[in-house]
Amino acid sequence: MTGTDLIFQTSTNKGYKLNLQTGLFINNEFVTGAKTIDTINPANGEVITSVQAAEQKHVDLAVDAAEAAYKNVWSKASSQERQKLMLKLADLIDRDAEELAQIETLDNGKGISLSRSVDVPSISATLRYYAGFADKIHGKTVDIPGTFSYTQHTSIGVCAAIIRKWNFPLMMLGWKLGPCLATGNVIIVKTSEMTPLSALKVAALVKEAGFPPGVINIITGFGAEAGDALARHPRIGKVAFTGSTLVGRLVMKAAAESNLKKVTLELGGKSPNIIFDDADLDKAVKWSHFGIFFNHGQCCCAGSRVYVQEGIYDKFLEKFKALTEQTRVGDPTDDSTFQGPQISQLQYDRIMGYIDHGKKEGAKVYLGGERHGDKGYFIQPTVFTDVTPKMKIVQEEIFGPVVVVSKFKDVEEVIELAHDTAYGLAAAVFTENVTRALEVANRLEAGTVWVNAYNVLSPQVPFGGYRESGIGRENGEYALENYLQIKTVRVNLSLDA
Repeated sequence: MTGTDLIFQTSTNKGYKLNLQTGLFINNEFVTGAKTIDTINPANGEVITSVQAAEQKHVDLAVDAAEAAYKNVWSKASSQERQKLMLKLADLIDRDAEELAQIETLDNGKGISLSRSVDVPSISATLRYYAGFADKIHGKTVDIPGTFSYTQHTSIGVCAAIIRKWNFPLMMLGWKLGPCLATGNVIIVKTSEMTPLSALKVAALVKEAGFPPGVINIITGFGAEAGDALARHPRIGKVAFTGSTLVGRLVMKAAAESNLKKVTLELGGKSPNIIFDDADLDKAVKWSHFGIFFNHGQCCCAGSRVYVQEGIYDKFLEKFKALTEQTRVGDPTDDSTFQGPQISQLQYDRIMGYIDHGKKEGAKVYLGGERHGDKGYFIQPTVFTDVTPKMKIVQEEIFGPVVVVSKFKDVEEVIELAHDTAYGLAAAVFTENVTRALEVANRLEAGTVWVNAYNVLSPQVPFGGYRESGIGRENGEYALENYLQIKTVRVNLSLDA
């Protein structure tokens, strides 16, 4: 099967009609795999459709296509040509923004208002941002007597992206495509097997935009097969991975055991959100709520550990509870829904297991802690208090709408508590004292520190983690370094033989 045979037609529960691509996008064509994967609507647990699953031979085909495109076309294209195509793709995404938002909500379960306002605008904004860099990649001259010495920033060639996390399919796709294309590379993207549909829609737009065959390949498949094949492939020069720390280790090992390809890892977090007693309390409550319950709590940088200075602890909890009780949980296609379902039965069970473990360890369920509704994978927004630092729910990433709230006395104590995990992805500080804000922000070992805000992301600002939260940075100018090789050229002008 090819082409129209791999399009599935369906409608949302609001009657919005969708044409869903289900094939492997290789060399600008949708093709079949050896088997299929069901993708599930997390709002009701029902199968939406089945997508093709790539295996080693399909990865080889994608690499062949990418390698040919790089050698014959893309490496010879001018930076202005690359820029033009990236901007065209962004235009097409904007044109089909509503369709992409509907697909994202159907497949992922996030509220449609978030798909419209966050996810879809993010990918087009990221492509536009990096398109601006396409003609600004350059090296430096080095002043050394007797030589003309300079550096070149050259593309790597064939790159791969493995997106295991299902939480922001379109956003993660943009974070991978943008810097890779701007630096003159070609790419093979493996989507999460749980949320492949929006990326496959973008794949159709890649062809419509006029990208040469093989420059962008988007495949679906299981991590143990397609993901591992990409990480080990000897003709891939760089792999970017987004997912758990456990799988990140496997990707890094596979890269090391094969051709020592360049690796960047955007991994997990257990981020501290610190609220001092001089904070604007209403603002702190609002952002803390957004910091943990945004995107159903399925956010790697979620503020899942809230530390409140003891003088305002009780007032914060009272206000936080009142706001959390107002959280609209339910049908993700409803414009007023804030929190939709978790992505799968497996993830639902995992989160409920953490909640049960917290109860058994003696933590107090201050709010929530149970299933929401009678179908789909919905969980009540859950707040734990009376926790201790070594409890499992304090130490491990839950990746759901579950937060622990603790009190602290002073800066030294909260810094120690903040660092008491293996992670270092993000953190936040709420205070009206600018000196304190900067002191604490500078001391926190985290890739991103927000002050008086949470979960604010932009294409211009680098994102990544310390310690077990990852290697390298996505977004911003820093991300370009991941997709470049540095070459030194030295010309002898007057040195003796």
